[in-house]
Amino acid sequence: MAKLADVLNVLEQHYPPATAESWDAVGLVCGDPDAEVRRVLFAVDPVAVVADEAIDWGADLIVTHHPLFLRPVHGVAATTPKGRLVHRLISNGIALYVAHTNADSAADGVNDALAAAIGLRDLRPLSPHPGEQQDKLIVFVPEPDAGRVLDALTAAGAGVIGNYERCAWTTSGTGTFRPGAGANPTIGRVGDIEEVAEFRLEMVLPRRLRAAVVDALTAAHPYEEPAYDIYELAALPASTGLGRIGTLEQPETLREFVRRVAGALPSTVAGVRAAGDPDAEIRQVAICGGAGDSFLQAARRAGVDAYVTGDLRHHPVSEAMDDGGPALVDVAHWAGEWPWLVRAANRLRADLSGEGTRVETHVSVVPTDPWTLHEPSRPTGAAVPEEGTTAER
Repeated sequence: MAKLADVLNVLEQHYPPATAESWDAVGLVCGDPDAEVRRVLFAVDPVAVVADEAIDWGADLIVTHHPLFLRPVHGVAATTPKGRLVHRLISNGIALYVAHTNADSAADGVNDALAAAIGLRDLRPLSPHPGEQQDKLIVFVPEPDAGRVLDALTAAGAGVIGNYERCAWTTSGTGTFRPGAGANPTIGRVGDIEEVAEFRLEMVLPRRLRAAVVDALTAAHPYEEPAYDIYELAALPASTGLGRIGTLEQPETLREFVRRVAGALPSTVAGVRAAGDPDAEIRQVAICGGAGDSFLQAARRAGVDAYVTGDLRHHPVSEAMDDGGPALVDVAHWAGEWPWLVRAANRLRADLSGEGTRVETHVSVVPTDPWTLHEPSRPTGAAVPEEGTTAER
């Protein structure tokens, strides 16, 4: 039977905690890594109704998208809703694990699932993460020793580009130097000008490995004082990040697109609303699961036709429309993140399908969107009651 540690290892391979935003709180909230896990419930929110569902189903672990605690706490007494939830989970032997912004940015994570539900293709991040910081090393090596030095640098982690390793560029030339007093030259004599056939060897390396690569260079290089340069390269965007930009297979009007979105997501009381010309053509779309008004300008700069996200507010939307921004489609926060649960559950079950590690998974369909009632507005053109009067309904 799988241990909780086995399950967490799989989850963190797909949704690395290190990729969560700095303000986020992800990982194991409660639970013993040595405990056995047979049943895993996936849900968006760690709330009382989800705990009820987990207890009724006999779950050993709940995986939620939203954190239970985002601010530091100094106790979990059962005198608060969150404290009571922790006590209920622990007393029923249920662990709680959170994958939040790390699941937002991950490949096949929250935003990829939302994009797929809507029918977008050719995806790329709306807000890419910065790529890993890179250096370039240039070193001059006598020709007979170039292969040995190249191998040593490779072993230290230099020369990796994508799926390729030992990547290097070499050019031949002539190195010249004159050993001074106190030198112990490998080639030549003190006081004499020397000219040596050398290779100029260039390799990229992660900046975090700079010290190790330089140590490998000095250990492998035949010269007493190797000549080398290190340049810090500009950071390039990574292939991961928050939000997604994609394309519909065929353009459609905003009115049609809103119907598409509403039909793709779980039903909520508030439904789906949009800002923009109902007849505008929509082809390229940006999305962000959850609350995404912080990326309104990013969507505008990307030149998309529509931006789909949740928790949009009056003033930012009004300003975006006045600024010539894309059409905005506002979905329930919970509904925009729910499609990921199915993918995450299927992935975990597949990865733990071996003998002795199998787990059952279940995706909660209990709506945890907090809104429970919606009254349609007065039809467009209906008389507005004068002050002091009551409108007939």
